[in-house]
Amino acid sequence: MPENEQQETQVLLSVSNVSLRLLGAAIVLLFFYYAAGVVITMLLSILLAYFLDPAVEMMERVRVPRTVGAMIMVLLLIAVLIAAGYGLETRAEDFAANWPKYGALLKQAAGTVESKIRGIEVQVSEIAPSTAPAQGAERPEGQIVRTMLFRGIGSLYALFLEVTFVPFLVFFMLAGKRELWHGTLQLFPASKRTQVKETLEDLRAVLRDYLAGMTLLTLLVIVASSLFFWFLGLDYPILTGIASGILNMVPYIGAVVAWLPAFVIALAKWRTFAQFALIAGGLMTIHILALNLVAPKIVGKRVRLNALAITVALLFWGWVWGGMGLILAIPITAALRVICDHTESWRPVGRWLSE
Repeated sequence: MPENEQQETQVLLSVSNVSLRLLGAAIVLLFFYYAAGVVITMLLSILLAYFLDPAVEMMERVRVPRTVGAMIMVLLLIAVLIAAGYGLETRAEDFAANWPKYGALLKQAAGTVESKIRGIEVQVSEIAPSTAPAQGAERPEGQIVRTMLFRGIGSLYALFLEVTFVPFLVFFMLAGKRELWHGTLQLFPASKRTQVKETLEDLRAVLRDYLAGMTLLTLLVIVASSLFFWFLGLDYPILTGIASGILNMVPYIGAVVAWLPAFVIALAKWRTFAQFALIAGGLMTIHILALNLVAPKIVGKRVRLNALAITVALLFWGWVWGGMGLILAIPITAALRVICDHTESWRPVGRWLSE
């Protein structure tokens, strides 16, 4: 075969391989998007199993059967969640009872912003008049309501899956850990099993460190934020502090989004810009100290993701799964980095993701 034909064949094969990879990536992305409830349920179960596994192993050392230890930890997790929900129920009901007051203030603030926007629209329309909508066209409000309705149904379905199946999946993963571990290794050729075992062990260490560290960090932020709101004299300091701590789980943007619940509560008492700037400054200080001083010591350096990789992960998984994607973006990306580090052909991607 002439040299030119060989080169053309190699180019065609290379293009074909790239096309197949892009097609495969598109299929996986569509599956993640349309099967969000199933995938999120599986990921949450895996993360919780990694989080609870050290306690089950500790009970095994004192001669407690692994099945019994797994059952105890799952029941303990359910009890903690129920107790936390019950403790917050009264505060949430009180806040819901007073919501008309906050809702009216929020509506007033939104009306002020809307009037400013309308003023800008009037000025723009004088320069470039807008065309009138065609008759018979569907009002955009109807489209918005329908879209929100369908998204709400999807969210309720995902919530139903998580509440119903996660405890059972976590129990089965914890109780059958050895069988799952052995079965996973058997999926690969004998020559690759050592590498796969090292990858799984590194992945377990990374996810354990991240989950344990973020849990402790979230609790610290909740306590610090609640004390800060109590010192300022805001209503519902614990409820607002919990919102601040949960939003802190989202890197970067969580520190800014955490302002919003406190701002809504502060509308009932405060009016000046300096008072709201105090809330923003205090929360920003708490979050910066938590992420830059406390997090490296608690979480450690096993995650090793650079700022650009974290930002891209937040954008991508937030677009795919919304708020749950923002929470799961970091563990997913950290797991991808571990897999890339242990795969020869993917190591450049792992280096790009690392610090």
